[in-house]
Amino acid sequence: MDNTFLPLVFRMRYISRWSLMFNTEKEDLMQHTAECAFLTHFLATVGNTVFHKNYDADKLAVYALYHDASEVLTGDLPTPVKYYNDEMKSIYKQIERTAADKLKQHLPEPLRGVYAPYLDGTALSAEEKRLLKCADKLSAYIKCIYELNAGNREFQHAYAAIGAEIEKTECEELRYFLDNCLDAFSLTLDDLQGTL
Repeated sequence: MDNTFLPLVFRMRYISRWSLMFNTEKEDLMQHTAECAFLTHFLATVGNTVFHKNYDADKLAVYALYHDASEVLTGDLPTPVKYYNDEMKSIYKQIERTAADKLKQHLPEPLRGVYAPYLDGTALSAEEKRLLKCADKLSAYIKCIYELNAGNREFQHAYAAIGAEIEKTECEELRYFLDNCLDAFSLTLDDLQGTL
């Protein structure tokens, strides 16, 4: 059917992330993509205002909303499996492309060309892809912070691994976020309200 795209996308709420790990708070794919949209928009806005770049922050936020949409058809493959080796990464990338193409077929014909770039990400420049990837990593890193703050040691290794990866990433917008914003994610509600 060519009118079932949104009902499928709305099923992102049923795709659990971090499925191999104990979570104090479950995270679903819809929540993750919303967080990525907030973070991508923020990073792009930092790029524009602090580093005098010319990102279309609104467009990038929409790309972030759809960046994992194909997982409604594939599920969320755990990171240790997805990135086991180069062959596995390559195979999974092909699966993602196939799922994105299939998901596009659930749109009415006149809309397919409009949504295709959001589903496959091919219209993004290398710098825009890097910014979205930074937001994706930040979302995972923040999840680890929340879990560790709740006393869940299950996320120690993920926190260290993602932190090391983030530290190696060359991105001035990401560095700005780490230096100016990340610490606030460890604050309590009372502390946060005191900073308003």
